[in-house]
Amino acid sequence: MTTTLLTDLTVADICDGFIYNELEGKGLFGWGGKLVIQPEYQRNYIYADGKRDVAVVESLLKGYPLGLIYFVKTEDGHYEVLDGQQRITSFGRYVRGKFAVSDAHGVPQYFSALAADLQRRIIDAKLTVYVCEGGESEIREWFKTINIAGIPLNEQELLNAIHSGPFVTKAKETFSNSANVQMQKWKAYVKGNEKRQEILRTALEWVSKGHVEEYMSAHRHDADIAELRTYFETVIDWADGVFPGMYDEMCGLEWGRLYETYHANAYDPEAVWARVKALYADEFVRNRRGIFEYVLGGEKDTRLLDVRVFDPKETKAVYAKQTADAEKKGVSNCPLCAVGHDANATRIWKFNEMDADHVTPWSKGGATDISNCQMLCKTHNRAKGNR
Repeated sequence: MTTTLLTDLTVADICDGFIYNELEGKGLFGWGGKLVIQPEYQRNYIYADGKRDVAVVESLLKGYPLGLIYFVKTEDGHYEVLDGQQRITSFGRYVRGKFAVSDAHGVPQYFSALAADLQRRIIDAKLTVYVCEGGESEIREWFKTINIAGIPLNEQELLNAIHSGPFVTKAKETFSNSANVQMQKWKAYVKGNEKRQEILRTALEWVSKGHVEEYMSAHRHDADIAELRTYFETVIDWADGVFPGMYDEMCGLEWGRLYETYHANAYDPEAVWARVKALYADEFVRNRRGIFEYVLGGEKDTRLLDVRVFDPKETKAVYAKQTADAEKKGVSNCPLCAVGHDANATRIWKFNEMDADHVTPWSKGGATDISNCQMLCKTHNRAKGNR
């Protein structure tokens, strides 16, 4: 790959023909139409937060350099931003009047309201740009190593760069677009920032069963994303149908895995939601995120709920009483060993050889308090389950 250093390009040059798509958060073109500011392998614009975009403009006002910027020269003689998209889009938006920067007195100042000398300071600022030319694989590899303005690319942003093409372009239009009317519903179930490709990442994980890179490679040149979107929406609709209400803990669950495991089962949504609400109200349930899989799985695996355990002082008191009673009777202090016929029928177990157990299982209404506690040897406790 070869590089050429440009030192005469100014902010005004780049802002010539600058177009910003407010809905998609993209600065698409500049430099008189010669520059694609956000090629398909780039991440979305993420600086529109009133801090980082402002910092870019303040740097220009103070005469500070913005650092190295990299362009790629394409075969048709145009250019694409390889590194610097966030900075370029920030000053382009400011020059186009998309946001204000407070002056020394705290008064918001749009570009059009700045004094003429300050306007010139911004638009006449020179940029240091390396223009790169090379094969696609070289460009993509270089892109992978770059940190944009100190913010490393996350895994999905890197994969978008490596597998850029019509599939990634379409996928980003759907899953990375904050203006998508479905986004609010999706984000009730999926955690993440769509502009950082985190919703797209989840959709790809679900459809690929965790083999995201292989899936993207296989579909790189697909002209549509029907399978990806259909599967994602099928999972969301299934969750929405089985659980007719919403709790905060539902966001970010492994819905793709839950769908694959349980979607063939029949559920009564009203009954399911009644059990969810009851478990939410149960003071002994410590892991509310586990409630949903617990109910889907037929309420068999209480480990999902992290049910509150007995207090150590209570278990020691129960152990002492059981042991004293057992020694008087000449039987084991494990009630289940005591009714057996082997050598353990009279064995007195040490405290650390026993586990606290619910006499009436918690899943059948038994409370986690001393009145419902018994000590069993570890072997019997682990074999007992919810029987």
